[in-house]
Amino acid sequence: MPTSRSAHYLDGRTATRHRVTLTVTPATLHIAMPDGSAKQWPYDEIRQTQGTYRGEPVRLEFGPEPAEAIVISTAALLKDIHGAAPALARHFHNPARRNARIGWTAGAAVAVTLMVVGLYRWGIPGIASAATPYIPVAWEESLGRQVVAHLAPETQQCRNPERLRKLDLIVQTLAATYPESPYRITLSVVDDPTINAFAAPGGRVVILRGLLERTASPDQLAGVLAHELQHIYQRHTTKAILEQTAATLLLTAVSGDMSGGLAWGLEGARTMGSLHYSRTHETEADLEGLRMMQAARLDPAAMIAFYGTMERGAQDQVGPPAFLSTHPDMGERLATLIALAAPPPSDAQRLLPGEDWKDIRSLCRLQAGGPSASTSPDLP
Repeated sequence: MPTSRSAHYLDGRTATRHRVTLTVTPATLHIAMPDGSAKQWPYDEIRQTQGTYRGEPVRLEFGPEPAEAIVISTAALLKDIHGAAPALARHFHNPARRNARIGWTAGAAVAVTLMVVGLYRWGIPGIASAATPYIPVAWEESLGRQVVAHLAPETQQCRNPERLRKLDLIVQTLAATYPESPYRITLSVVDDPTINAFAAPGGRVVILRGLLERTASPDQLAGVLAHELQHIYQRHTTKAILEQTAATLLLTAVSGDMSGGLAWGLEGARTMGSLHYSRTHETEADLEGLRMMQAARLDPAAMIAFYGTMERGAQDQVGPPAFLSTHPDMGERLATLIALAAPPPSDAQRLLPGEDWKDIRSLCRLQAGGPSASTSPDLP
């Protein structure tokens, strides 16, 4: 008798989750909807986008973007599919093989080492994408600490515990929509007038003072953070760094000298200030960031409004803000977000209600007796 499992269904247009019942059949995944209707997803048309490592929920997507999705907390569903339709399930992760992952990684590293000279020019992006799921979170965290120490040293970080605590509330509101993520998100604010932000591996987000002071509300900052958090959750930054240092990292993984690998990884990370994500990664961070805003019951219009401000600001100066330099194709992406953004939910929450946002965003100026938020001339 087929096994039935409870899961959540998302239609791809809104953040609303519908509890559904899944039944594995020899050819399709049967989805019983709350209204009594049913959907049939052929296995060869389903994409698995999450659930490749222990503790991560399984996410299956179907159809063109914005795709329908099924989210389930247990990897047992993947075992059911492999058992019922082994020939059709080859593109799904097989949890039964997790114990062999370390051996596979070492074997892959040896194979890549033998081919690295020939593959370096053409194969690095593909190698990075294949290797990223096998990188331990602890390794990402170590690399992230080194990246932040280099690009955002403590001597340049803004130290204002009370206001930083309020910014962290925004971060935690967004992170709460990914309760099973292995990452512990840490926010740093750097006293730098550049309008930019970046994500480092392992859960590190850095906001520069120039960008923070350009946000008109906590929700606009949340829109930027949602985008950067998706670079972490989707492991885009780790992939980008691996593309620059893949050959060396694989060799050090084989030798067991992870400290040497970290050093080479940091060398690649030194260029993060000018690191450009691929169009696919930027689009994914936008779409998933928008969904994160909606899942947190925040108005996605704030995210769109800030992006629009950045794009319009680029027209008033010789070169674009650093935010646009490292986050390209903004016009096209902005149009996509506008088309996909749903109206705010009736129970939408306000971030930091009753707080003076102009005061909070001025934390770098107020930390050492600088001018007050109300007297700083360049704050909009």
